Amino acid sequence: MVGIILYRPEKPANVGNIMRTCMASETKLFIIGPLSFSLTTKELKRAGMDYIKESDFTLYEDYEHFIKDFKDKNIYYVTRYSNKVYSSFDFSSVEKDVYFMFGRESTGIPHDILRENIDKCLRIPMTISARSLNLSNSVAIVLYECLRQRNFFGLATYETIKGEDFLEKDTKND
Repeated sequence: MVGIILYRPEKPANVGNIMRTCMASETKLFIIGPLSFSLTTKELKRAGMDYIKESDFTLYEDYEHFIKDFKDKNIYYVTRYSNKVYSSFDFSSVEKDVYFMFGRESTGIPHDILRENIDKCLRIPMTISARSLNLSNSVAIVLYECLRQRNFFGLATYETIKGEDFLEKDTKND
């Protein structure tokens, strides 16, 4: 299993986008509260579209409740403060569960959590003048590197709705 953990996200549109990405990749989503918005807001629904209904997520009241369930889990922490690049880690074993925690848009993951897990901190490279990337983009970058290393196990690598040879046979609509 691959899981995405959001630590107290602040923007419903980001959460909606992440729900959509998780649903499309069969990734479980865990959200740590308290939240500053409702999971029924318009922005969340607009970003997540109809995928939210199919999204597999769990909301935790706060970090203390979350850590009771996750104290022995294989969690990686995405932060700009790490010196290790996300692609340097080995996530290839589909037998091993892996989770990626992402912090708040404004402040990231609390530094005490990062310090306790410094060997599992990773970063996304960016220019020296950038502080961060958009949260939903960051989730997609790290998640799809993990899925790539697992050869996209369980995911379709061809068009399943209109057919694998859709482009070859559909010339009427060009």
